[in-house]
Amino acid sequence: MLARVHSFAIDGVETRRVTVEADVRLGLPAFNVVGLADKSVREARERVRGAIQNTGFEFPQKRITVNLAPAYLRKEGPHFDLPLAIAVLAASGQIASEALEDCAFIGELSMYGLVSPVRGSLAVAEGARRAGLRRLMLPASRAAEGALVEGIEALGVESLAHAVAVLRDEAPPIASAPVAEREAVDDPVDLADVRGHDGLIGVIEIAAAGGHNLFMHGPPGTGKTMLARRLPTLLPPLTREEAVEVTRIHSIAGLHTGGGLIAERPFRAPHHLVSPSALVGGGATPKPGEITLAHRGVLFLDELSEFNRNTLEALRQPLEDGRVVVVRAQRVLTFPTRAMLVAASNPCPCGLGDPGCRCSAAERSRHERRLSGPLLDRIDLTVHVPRPSAAALRGQGSPSSAAIRERVVAARARQTARLAGTQATCNAHMTPAMLRELAAVTASARRALFERHDAEGLTARGHHRVLRVARTVADLDGSARVGSEHIHTALAVRSDMSPTAVAA
Repeated sequence: MLARVHSFAIDGVETRRVTVEADVRLGLPAFNVVGLADKSVREARERVRGAIQNTGFEFPQKRITVNLAPAYLRKEGPHFDLPLAIAVLAASGQIASEALEDCAFIGELSMYGLVSPVRGSLAVAEGARRAGLRRLMLPASRAAEGALVEGIEALGVESLAHAVAVLRDEAPPIASAPVAEREAVDDPVDLADVRGHDGLIGVIEIAAAGGHNLFMHGPPGTGKTMLARRLPTLLPPLTREEAVEVTRIHSIAGLHTGGGLIAERPFRAPHHLVSPSALVGGGATPKPGEITLAHRGVLFLDELSEFNRNTLEALRQPLEDGRVVVVRAQRVLTFPTRAMLVAASNPCPCGLGDPGCRCSAAERSRHERRLSGPLLDRIDLTVHVPRPSAAALRGQGSPSSAAIRERVVAARARQTARLAGTQATCNAHMTPAMLRELAAVTASARRALFERHDAEGLTARGHHRVLRVARTVADLDGSARVGSEHIHTALAVRSDMSPTAVAA
């Protein structure tokens, strides 16, 4: 007999439909899986055999061939266990084929027949909806995640026996536990904790309002990391579309527990020994890197000068294009990388900077060469973080995150209205064509920028980045047009003037 079951393969951060076709016929007993399956899928034969026999069903002592179509698509992971078992049972007449219509299956099986959690349940549910399927059978612990997709009935099951009973209408599926649509976040950090850096708050606000990349440098212990970790508290909340996108990526990476949608914007801070493929994605089996896990959030690179230069150079194209393309012999995968880059570095190896630096000229030169000009040209805001004085530390703290966030949300609302109908979501994502058409730059502002262009040593890319930052400054001021004063502020934060001058 023949049976057909629907499932999905995870391909990068997307899913592709896979048809599991089982053929059970007379012949020498054998169980073969074909269709470009990796080792974990081929090993599923033993898990499926043990699960079927130990659950009380009959494993056919015939020639069993299972084809995973399409044959050109590589299938990876243990989530094909459940669809393989269901296909074998249907092909052997133990389940009616009609019960499999409009239903997709994912789940890992134990030898006892229990259905274990798998990665990417939300992505599979979205794929099932796009494929026109109405139901998705998945592990009970991931039913709440699958139920987040409208139009899909998530059938949570605890075991293979339970799955068969649900298909035979002999038992109900496990109802997804009621969860908040978005996971609650208990984040105690607040910008009000920062003391002695009042002049820097304006730069942090500009970065958050426009989604701009930020580079902070200064002696160790001055608060660079503290400021970076509080930047996400200034960002506007995720829209539902963004929350689904972020949750799908984290689910595929195995970082989501199966509850509601992720509510807060991601904050990723990889160690400086991270490899290029771990940072931007790739590997023998391509997986999303740290910049993709930070999509719609913040990627924080602390001790930037300690990162391997080749690792940092790998960021250049993802920062510019908002995506990274990983090419393998038979696969081309695209990972989204729309994250704010926030970096921090010491001025020299000893960290003291001028005055008092104990580093030799060669050591300082080697330290500076770690950061290439093309990478720094992709950073919109550069600011020096000085040592706060004792009087400043005793003074009043910075404004609260909530107070700054109100201004940031208002500025983002202006950007959303302006950029409606485009793929850009904030000023940092505007293309040169969008800048010409939508930025509303006054003649005096353009004249001021061109007058300073050569003096500041701006590249064409830097020229456009100054315009983007100026547009953000104008949005924070509530101005419909970009004036010369906004250009001067944008140039100040790009050319690393003192934060006091910027704040003024």
